[in-house]
Amino acid sequence: MAINAALDRMGFKGEMTPHGFRAMARTILDEELQVRPDFIEHQLGHAVKDPNGRAYNRTSHLAERRKMMQLWADYLDGLKSGAKVIPLRKMA
Repeated sequence: MAINAALDRMGFKGEMTPHGFRAMARTILDEELQVRPDFIEHQLGHAVKDPNGRAYNRTSHLAERRKMMQLWADYLDGLKSGAKVIPLRKMA
C-alpha cells in the first residue's frame, strides 16, 4: 500500500502499479536486453518452470543475476541521462 500511495502522490494514479514496474522490467530485460528468462524469473521470485519440477532444480544463478541487475541499472541510468528513446507513432 505504501508503494501505491507513493505512486499516487507522484501523479501515477491509475497509470502505474508496483506490479506494472515488475512486468515492464521483465519485458525489457527479455526483449530489449536479451537476458535469459530463467534468470529474470529467479530474480522476480517466480518458480522457474523445469521438466523435472523444483524437486531437482535448485539453481539460483546468483552471478548471472548480479550481471543482469547491473545491466538493468545501466539501462535505467541511460534513460535518465537521455539515452536514445524511440518515438512511437500516434494511433489514429
